[in-house]
Formats: sequence, structure tokens, C-alpha cells
Amino acid sequence: MDVRWGRVAVVAVTVSCVAYAPVAMTQLWPYASPGAPAFGEWIMGRMVSPEYVAEVVKDRIGPYGRSLVPLIVHSVLGGLLMLLGPVQYLSAVRRRRRLHRVAGTVFAVTVYASMAGAALYLARTAPEDAFSGAAFWVVLATILVGTVGSVTLGVLAALARFPDLHQRWMLLCYGYLMTAPLLRLEWGGLPWLFPGLSMAEINRIAVMHLGSVVVFGALLASRALDRRTTVPGVEGTWCPTPVLVAAHVAGAAGLAWITFALLDGPGPEGPRLLLGYLVPYAVTYAVMAARHVRAGRRGAAWPREEWRLHLAALCLAPVFSAGATLVLERLVHLDAWTSLVAGVAIGCGVMAFAATWMVSLRVMHGREVLARRKRPRAGEDAGTAGTAEAAEAAGTAEAAEGAVKA
Repeated sequence: MDVRWGRVAVVAVTVSCVAYAPVAMTQLWPYASPGAPAFGEWIMGRMVSPEYVAEVVKDRIGPYGRSLVPLIVHSVLGGLLMLLGPVQYLSAVRRRRRLHRVAGTVFAVTVYASMAGAALYLARTAPEDAFSGAAFWVVLATILVGTVGSVTLGVLAALARFPDLHQRWMLLCYGYLMTAPLLRLEWGGLPWLFPGLSMAEINRIAVMHLGSVVVFGALLASRALDRRTTVPGVEGTWCPTPVLVAAHVAGAAGLAWITFALLDGPGPEGPRLLLGYLVPYAVTYAVMAARHVRAGRRGAAWPREEWRLHLAALCLAPVFSAGATLVLERLVHLDAWTSLVAGVAIGCGVMAFAATWMVSLRVMHGREVLARRKRPRAGEDAGTAGTAEAAEAAGTAEAAEGAVKA
């Protein structure tokens, strides 16, 4: 069942990426040359209405015009990344190592170049001039940092011969990139649930959960590809039951604060944003908790530990959002409502990054535990012990690579 649904997910993501690539590459043509074709606008106009799109195009001419070249670089290279992602996955699964390494190098360089264009746009655009307001500017900046950080750590993991960690970071990176096509799908789909809203209002609903959706997808993909039940040197847990319980208590308090704060917002927008946040959060929590319990029942120590770390991070996401709201209001000087929306929107994405970092430290600590066990004792030949240690480390890396690509 898991294999079948995994294949369905791979096909769905691949088709979405290939279909979105030309949309990404042409979406800014009308701003550079009025009247130029743009597939995305054409499709959106027929899914919702031409007026729904025209209002946005008119509003964006000024802000986009000041950073048109960086934005074109960002969007064209972003479309290329949509195509390179499936190539990376298929080459890894089929063990085409040379193709995987070449495509991976191109992918990493393209990420840096595309994100450089996005960074220039954000630097030249005042937060209040961003589409749908300053909260979206904060979300875009957070996604940019997460994308660059995850691809960098993915490259470093590959160089350090941690193929399992390399895979996790690159999947997380691609998850952040998938916010672009998924956001367009929500622009077209959410008006059916919330008729009469502008695209800017729809955008604010979408960003309340988009970060949690993409990082959850990256986690599911990582766990589906890693079939190991144990990892050498990884023993016990870094998140004992009292810590996990405390995370749940803190998370419940954070969710209560977010609920009352959003319900106290202006007009009907607060309840809409709360619904957009709570429903995906609840589904994500339910799946992660069930997988954690199931892994424990079948004695799979490593999956249980990874689910446990990510579950604790998800529980703490509302706490992070509360702290981020305070920082944005007091230090960045955004108004209270904008700070709240931005803080809630980035919580799950940031905490998923932190959880992946903890998983990486867990695996690296396991290798260090093995290395300590192999260190020469008093009177033992250091050269012989060193050779054995190197062989053991190489064997561990090869075993991990085989497990995650099986």
C-alpha cells in the first residue's frame, strides 16, 4: 500500500513540476512586454475570472518594474529547478551516480542563482509593497533562507559522505521550492471555498499552511526512501517522554494563543486565516503521531526517533510563532496584525528545518559513537586501529547509501 501510494505521489509531483515549469518561466513576460502571453494568467483567468487576475497584474506593475531583471532570472531559473528536481530523484533511485552528481551540481548552482534574484527583489521592495502585504514579504524571505540553507547543508552532507542526510536536506530544499506551484494551485482552488475574495486575500489564507504542507511532504518522502529500522551508533532517544509531553503542553498553549489572537482580528479575515492554519496542522499532527506510534509498536527504533523529533518540533511550532510575532512587532516594527499573520505563517516551516537539523546531528553523533568505540586502547597499534576505523566509517556510509536508495 505504501509503495503504491508512494508511486502515485511521485507521479503527481513530477507532473505538477513539469506542468508548472513553463508557467514559472513566462509569468513575468507581461510586465516586461505588455500583451505578451503568460500561461499562468491565462489558466487562472479561466479557473476563476479575468477580473480576479487583472486586478493583481495592475497592482504589481510598479513593484515588479523596479526589480524586473532579478525577478525574471528568479522565475526562469525556478522553472528549470522544477524540471531538475524529478531528474535528481529518478537518477538517485535508479543509481545513475554520474548523472545524479552532474544534475545535482547544476541544481545547487541554479538554486543559488535563482535565490539571488529573489534576494535582490526583496532587498529593493519595501515589505508593505509586497503582494498581499508585509506578512508575505516575511514569508518569502523565510522561504529564501530555508531554501539556500537546506541546499547548502545538502551539499555539505554529500561531501562528508552522509548520503541519508544529503537526501533529507535536498528533499527539504525541494519542498521549499514547491511552495511556488502549490501556491498557484491554491490561488485557483481556494476561491471555490471562499468565493468573492481577491487573490491577495486568498494568498493570505494559503500562506497560513503552505509551509507546513511542503515540509510535511518532504518528511514523508524522506521516511519512504529510508527503510532502515536502526542506524549504527544511534541508540536511545534525544526526546524522552517528559520532553515530548512538555512540547505538547507548550504547543497546546501556543495553539490556544494563536486561536484567540486570530479570532480577535479585523472582520471575517481572522476566522478564515485560523481555519487555513488549524485544519492542515491537525492533519499533519495526526499522521505524524500515528506513524510514531506504529514505528514504536513494530520496534523500528530509527523511524520512531525521527518521527519523534519532528513531532516535538511540530508541537513547538505555535510557540515559535508566538515568539516570532513578538520579535516582528517589537524589533521589526510591523503592526500587531501583520506580525501575527507572518509569525503564524512561518512557524511550521522553520521548526521543520530545526527538526531536520536535529536528525542530522543525531546521525552524525551516531558515527562519532562508532568512531570512539574503534579508537585504539592503551598498547594497541594506532595504525591498525586507524585503518579499521576508516574501513568501518566507509562501510557505514556505503550501508546508509544503499538503504536510502533501496
